Formats: sequence, C-alpha cells, structure tokens
Amino acid sequence: MKQEVKRNYLEINSLQDLKESKLLSEDYSLELLDPINFQLNKFFYKNIGKSHNWVDRLVWTEKQWIEYASNPKVETYVLKAKGKFAGYFELILHFEANEVEIAYLGLLAEYQNKKLGSHLLSKAIKKSFVKNINRVWVHTCSLDHKNALNNYIDRGMKIFKTEIIKI
Repeated sequence: MKQEVKRNYLEINSLQDLKESKLLSEDYSLELLDPINFQLNKFFYKNIGKSHNWVDRLVWTEKQWIEYASNPKVETYVLKAKGKFAGYFELILHFEANEVEIAYLGLLAEYQNKKLGSHLLSKAIKKSFVKNINRVWVHTCSLDHKNALNNYIDRGMKIFKTEIIKI
C-alpha cells in the first residue's frame, strides 16, 4: 500500500526577508566541511534521515557519495555542540539559475527540539545569500520533523508549490 505524502516547496528571495533565529549559547559552532569528507555527509544523511524516510541515497555507492560531496557546487556545513556533531546542512549552488537549494538540513535526535533547527536554517539562508543569488529554496514533506514546515515559514520562507506524492 502506497502512502500519500504532502511535499511543500518554499523560497526566500532576499536576505532582508529572513527572520533570523539567534543562538542563545556559545556552546555551538558552525563550520564549512573543509576538507570534504563524504563519510560525514553519509553519516548525517543516514542518522538524521532514518526518522524521516530519507531513502534515495541509501543505495549510493561509495563512488557516488564521493562524487556528490566533491562537486564544487555542493557545500556541507556542520553544526557542533561543544565539539560534538549535532547537525548539518547541504547547499547546492545553482549559479545558472542564480539560486541556492538547501538540499538537506537536520539535527541528530539528541539535539532536536532545542530551537537549534531555527538557528541552523537561519545560517543556511545567510550562507546562501553570501553567494549573491536571487533565491534560496527548499522542499520539505509531511515525513520530515514535525516542526520543519513551521520553521521554514517562521524564518520568512514562502510556499510556492505543493504536491501530493505516493511512496
């Protein structure tokens, strides 16, 4: 039996539209993953995604992970809590369209429901607009964290497309 899933596509067209969420603690840091480490992309994808039905990359070979993480259009940022991994986001730079896609964004289970997702999304949007682009977009679905859609909207993103898919 197939499950119906609602997918929302959201966008923000200006950094001025960002309703930024500030981090309340100095215990957290955000860093661009440099040098590239596909194992960390894979780790976050599997560990965060297992609760949200992220399955498309589970069949990827090591070569596919390396190619993806090494693509110059992909940037991975890692959130750390007192030096320990807490979450991440991946940006895909679409320079030909003058936009950035937030491909994946999430927190490990022990860091969820602490307002860190708001901070992480704010940082993803700010890092995107540094590229001098016209739009940042993302899609989320009814299988994602219960606060995901509201977080995107609360940060100033607007829904531009909704669809129902069967998985």
